[in-house]
Amino acid sequence: MIMIKTNQINFLKKNYNGSSSQKFSKEISQLRCSQQSSRVRCCYINPTTQTQIVRIDNVASGFLERVVLPHKKIIFEASPDDYLEVHTGNPISSILSDKILCHRLIYREFYPP
Repeated sequence: MIMIKTNQINFLKKNYNGSSSQKFSKEISQLRCSQQSSRVRCCYINPTTQTQIVRIDNVASGFLERVVLPHKKIIFEASPDDYLEVHTGNPISSILSDKILCHRLIYREFYPP
């Protein structure tokens, strides 16, 4: 489920104060749809010989945390402005080894020759 930022809801409440609740509900659903359409499919490949944990923690996109084995890939959806955190090592003592902007990880199934 996609969450709407509090300041956006407050803006809508302020502008629709006294208007019908139907108009307000319509605006919120349009805002949710526009947020969903801004998500892109991303791909990350673990280039190391160690197990990695990748994580996206963002209110708008939800929460993602997955284990990526060495030389394996993960495909996921996120907002282009989200950051993928890459933690290397075992789950107990992993360290943040990289932070990658998701728009740099956009997945393309077919690459031109």
